[in-house]
Amino acid sequence: MKINRRGQGMVEYIIIVAVVALAALTIFGIFGDTIREKLGGAVKSLSNTAGTDNSTKSEDYLKALK
Repeated sequence: MKINRRGQGMVEYIIIVAVVALAALTIFGIFGDTIREKLGGAVKSLSNTAGTDNSTKSEDYLKALK
């Protein structure tokens, strides 16, 4: 009797992708606050060193596009 195993490889890839996605969600759930703090600090640091003499805020730029 011949068994059709054509879809077995695809199912294995789907399982691997699901496990990686669950791991990523778990990691972001655990370290989400730390990641937000680090990115917020980096953005704040960059915005302070950019200078505010003649620069336009991004909010003003987006409003001008409307």
